[in-house]
Amino acid sequence: MLKHLTVIVTGAASGIGKEVVKSCLQEGASVIGCDINGEGLKALIQELGTEKLHTYQIDVSSHEEVSDFFSWVSEKHPTINGLVNNAGIYLAKNLLDYTSEEVDRVMNINVNGALFFTKFFAKNILEQNQTGVIVNLSSVSGMEGSSDAVYGASKAALLGLTKSSAMNFSPSIRVNAVAPTMVFTPMMDSIPDWRKEEYVNHQLIKTPVTPEDVADTVVFLLSDKSKHYTGATFDLNNGGYLR
Repeated sequence: MLKHLTVIVTGAASGIGKEVVKSCLQEGASVIGCDINGEGLKALIQELGTEKLHTYQIDVSSHEEVSDFFSWVSEKHPTINGLVNNAGIYLAKNLLDYTSEEVDRVMNINVNGALFFTKFFAKNILEQNQTGVIVNLSSVSGMEGSSDAVYGASKAALLGLTKSSAMNFSPSIRVNAVAPTMVFTPMMDSIPDWRKEEYVNHQLIKTPVTPEDVADTVVFLLSDKSKHYTGATFDLNNGGYLR
């Protein structure tokens, strides 16, 4: 389903990003997995071991590093035409307990990282007069709020980025977002128990959403089966929050 795509996946070394990489490869895509965790990327190569997988260690919040990455992409992988903005962090803190440095860290990784990758990806696509597709990993927290206000704000920003990018880059680039409910990955271990119970109690479907489920939705949005969708947010939340 994705044999025509070469896809960049940020936050590729673990959690949802790792499952997105696996699913894209299974569907025939070539993948460039990006992460700040170099050891995690090495483990990814060892586990998946395919010539269609390449990795690149990068701090997504650094404009200079992202610029350098896309220079490398232009030289080594000029046919790049898919982007999954997945990299993100969650500190599980009350806003009153955040330091200014922690606020900057969350916003720089969760928001600026997606902004920088979107900017250079779109520039690459438009300069080559090609078409492409972007999928942004937001969260139910971006629509319904979060016990961690900074995280919630960062995920809400991705929804605005999705709609604005869809308008700015149409018809060449389709841009959509996925907003999952709580997904059991290591990053979610720090969610307060009361918040976990609240999420689960609101859900109409009681089967937990897994990283594989999120990856399935991402693959659909990357594929031509979603050719009529852009600027949309896909609520992957078991009916927990209806709109």
